[in-house]
Amino acid sequence: MKSNLTHLDEKNKPKMVDVGIKDETERVAVASGIIKMSKEAYEAIINQTTKKGAVLHTAVVAAIMGTKKTPDLIPMCHPLLLTSINCDIEELPDLPGFKLYVTCKLKGRTGVEMEALTGVSIGLLTIYDMVKAIDKGMIIENIQLEKKSGGKSGDFIRKNI
Repeated sequence: MKSNLTHLDEKNKPKMVDVGIKDETERVAVASGIIKMSKEAYEAIINQTTKKGAVLHTAVVAAIMGTKKTPDLIPMCHPLLLTSINCDIEELPDLPGFKLYVTCKLKGRTGVEMEALTGVSIGLLTIYDMVKAIDKGMIIENIQLEKKSGGKSGDFIRKNI
């Protein structure tokens, strides 16, 4: 019985999708995620008084590195020649916490959604790692694709509910 799933072959064994026949297009994906924490942890990050150094700068570097390592972490992801990775961190003092955005771009035959999502995950985990001595109860949540463009499936923009 043949499967309709793209990551299974005609014998239902795992395979990597052949993107060689697809057209190259400009592709962009933006993902985001939130980390909630105690006021004490938030203020330590903002005031740069943590024992492990500049938390937000390190999280940005980690997000970029995580983005580039996506095919090493997610089995069916293609290695991609990314043309741009951009990270933004929004301070959320009322939460307290931070929202991390990762934007990935390339001209290629497959999308960059997984790269953006992986970058967000690694960046937020880095914040957790660097501040866990202050607050082990931090919560990472709402890791999600915000928007994407390019490719056969077209554009996607998350609608705020």
